[in-house]
Amino acid sequence: MALLERVASLLRANLNDMIERAEDPLKMMNQVVLDMENQLLQVKTQVAIAIADHHLLEKKRAENLAKEADWVRKAEMAVGREDEELARAALARSLASREMANSFDEQLADQRAQVENLKSALHKLESKLGEARAQSDLLKAQHRRARAANKAADAQISTPAGLDRVREKVERDASIGIARNEPLTGEDVEERFAKLEKQEEIDRLLADLKSKRSA
Repeated sequence: MALLERVASLLRANLNDMIERAEDPLKMMNQVVLDMENQLLQVKTQVAIAIADHHLLEKKRAENLAKEADWVRKAEMAVGREDEELARAALARSLASREMANSFDEQLADQRAQVENLKSALHKLESKLGEARAQSDLLKAQHRRARAANKAADAQISTPAGLDRVREKVERDASIGIARNEPLTGEDVEERFAKLEKQEEIDRLLADLKSKRSA
């Protein structure tokens, strides 16, 4: 997502080089800290939204599982009244609800990964912001000393360690997210077999209901 790309860009920033190239290093450093604070706020918001979406997916999954059970109950009722056609229709609906619940399982897995990615980005950005603030304070102190001694060109601060590792991690997480969202193509023959297997499952469920009813 674009937000993670912006965060990755901030994490990759070579502050030492930026300071050396800046016409006004102190002003530039203040802007970097401000940008990080703004991005941090956005990441926190996205984490909250992602968690809320995860809860919603869990609710939808539970609703479809409840629907599956309800359609099975209705199928049993239809078998009791010897209405096989209605029982088959109810069992088909129960299978559809089960499939929908299974699809929510997949979405939940993806959403959990997205939440973890955002949380990871949040923690790393908080750490980088702390380093940037410390560097900003150090730069301000150096700037004051340099200005007092007329040596402003000597004001430098060190670059935070591990920026390359952070960049690789964020890029890898983004690639995993893209790969998970790639659609899977299916052949017509596979769809035919899927329908056949679903019909056999309905037949089996119907037979089970009749067997239970006769017993």
